[in-house]
Order: sequence, then structure tokens, then C-alpha cells
Amino acid sequence: MAHNQLDWIAVDWGTSNLRVWLFAAENRLIAHAGSDRGMGQLVPDQFEPALLDLIGGYLPAGRVTPVICCGMVGARQGWVEAPYASTPCAPPTALEAIAPAVADPRLDVRILPGVKQDHPADVMRGEETQIAGYLSANPGYDGVLCLPGTHTKWAQISAGQITGFQTFMTGELFSLLLKHSVLRHSLTDKGWEDAAFGNAVGDAMSAPEKLSARLFSIRAEGLLHGVPSATLRARLSGCLIGLELAAARRFWQGPKIMIIGDGALSAHYARALSLQGITAGLTGVEKLTLAGLTAAYTNLKETNT
Repeated sequence: MAHNQLDWIAVDWGTSNLRVWLFAAENRLIAHAGSDRGMGQLVPDQFEPALLDLIGGYLPAGRVTPVICCGMVGARQGWVEAPYASTPCAPPTALEAIAPAVADPRLDVRILPGVKQDHPADVMRGEETQIAGYLSANPGYDGVLCLPGTHTKWAQISAGQITGFQTFMTGELFSLLLKHSVLRHSLTDKGWEDAAFGNAVGDAMSAPEKLSARLFSIRAEGLLHGVPSATLRARLSGCLIGLELAAARRFWQGPKIMIIGDGALSAHYARALSLQGITAGLTGVEKLTLAGLTAAYTNLKETNT
């Protein structure tokens, strides 16, 4: 059933998942829905049906509802490519968004661009909207934002702009080693040991060139000494995050750093930084994604007024 109060729709469309939030006037949340129909399993003509499966019943007849999207939906393999903005730049606004062709006349879809850096080559899609959300609440922020995930981003922020950033495949490496390397035989159970994590962070930062040997030691310690899987799992994470911190030192040695993320992974990054004497703030990713999408919708609304 349609909601006549519906004003606009926010969409976070990643590689694996699709999430939508439906808002009435004054950004009052009406409903929230999601599915596993991420960009990675869709071809261009399947995006509109996947979106309508979640929101079609809410769309009022006889008028157009704005839909603001961020994430991998705007990738080259997505619904339609939204070209990257180039650093240094402010997070892209709705004025730079791409409008894909739609069959349903009730839809006005806008896909926000990602951000690219030419040298060294790097890209982001989705994180720039979280950065926009953070800056909407902290317009004078001058420092570093760390966005942990499968591909963790470290972004330098100054004067409302992303002046540079770097991506680390730490999360993906952890998953690959956990599921597809010899370590899968040792890391059979979930669990955690904070001391093992901290020691591994320190070891990796002090001698990053020994990473490959340390990884095999994780397997050997399980075989020879019966070290519990929880300890070994924390050690693997510490090795990889420590290696990342060693390479990202230029970002986190500044006076301000905020971690944008939820759950255990962000807490692990905060813990690893604390071992280096760095106190980082921590804020939730979903609320900032929504804040960034809301800022884009406000921008669009003001432009069309």
C-alpha cells in the first residue's frame, strides 16, 4: 500500500546488499527494508526491478518520488556509471549525480558519484557519502577519517574537502586467508583474545617484512602447541591490521582521527591505534550514510525550489 506521506527514499546499494530508508517530510523515517540483491549479482536492466521489489508498494501514484543512491550501484558494472569526482574535492552532491533511465514514472533516481585519486591511483564508492554525512555535522573538521571494512579507507580531510586517501585490502586478505589458505584448518572457531591481537599488531609494525613467516607460524602453533582457534584468529587479525598501520602511519600520526564504522572491526582498529598512543573517536556508519544521503537530498530539493 502506498504511503501518501512519502517524501523521498535513501538507498545504500553495495556489492552484496541493498538497503533502503523511506522518509516523510522533515526526514521522518517511515520504513526501512533491505535485500541481498547487491550490485554483484545484477545486470543493468535488473536494478530497477530489484529496487521496486522493496519500495514499489510505498510509492504514491500520480507523482514522482526522489530516490538518492550511493555505493556500487554507480560503478561501471552497476546500474549506470556515475563518473568519479577527483581529489582534492568535497564529497559529491546531488548536482553531480547521474539519473538512470527508469520505466516506472513514479521514480526519480539519482546516483551519487564516487571519488578518485589519480596518484597514487585509488577509488572509493559509498565511503564519500559517509564522509559527507560526517562533515554535515562537523563542517570545520580538519583531520583523518578511517573507514574500516573489506577495503579500509584512510582519508585526509581539510577545509571540507577530501585532499587524499588510501585504500587497504586488509579485510579481504583476512577473509581469503581464513577461508582459502592453509590457515582454514586452524581457525575453525570464532572467538577472540585481545592480548594475542595486541602482540600481533606490535610484531607486524616492528618487522612487517616477516609477515609471511608469521602467518605460517599461526598454523604451526595450532598444530604443535594446541593454541586455541580464538587466539590464532586474533593473531591473524593483528598481523594484518598491524601491517596496515605501519603503511598508513602518515595518516594516523596527525592530531585528529575519527573511525567511521560499526561492530567489532572498528573496535579492533581503535584498540590497535591505542597501542600506538593514539586515541581515536568512533562513530556509527549507518547514521553517517543516512546523513550524507540526506544532505544530498536537501541539496537537490534546494536546487529544484
